[in-house]
Amino acid sequence: MNIKIEKIPSCRIAYIRQVGSYGTGNVQTMEKLKHWAKSNNLFNDKSIIFGIAHDNPETTKPENCRYDTCIVVSNDYYVNEGYVNQGNIIGGNYAVFKISHTVEAVKKAWIEIFPELLKQGYQFDETRPILERYIVEMVNNQYCEICVPIY
Repeated sequence: MNIKIEKIPSCRIAYIRQVGSYGTGNVQTMEKLKHWAKSNNLFNDKSIIFGIAHDNPETTKPENCRYDTCIVVSNDYYVNEGYVNQGNIIGGNYAVFKISHTVEAVKKAWIEIFPELLKQGYQFDETRPILERYIVEMVNNQYCEICVPIY
């Protein structure tokens, strides 16, 4: 696996949280967020969407797993929809893994990422979440990124 180290800046986000088993619910939440973002003129070719899986499905019951689908918004954008929340992503150094945007590739990446980080001497920063990053141009070419916070 190729790792690119990147300093991701802190950013403000609008997000929708899905609680339940990871999988199809995440996809539905992503579509709901994109629909909301388009209707609020926030979605275009430069948009950055993040997925944040807050819980490990091996240690958290599937019905309690939390997944946030987020879009980066400007610092002065006010979110006024009841089902859309606002928050921040803390920036810092991330190990970025570019992968094919398929279920199989994502599953394989999750298995290989942590051994690869250790092999290359990086340590996972558990104080920040792992980010799935979806940039429109990249997704259009069937890729996405998994960004692992490191120190």
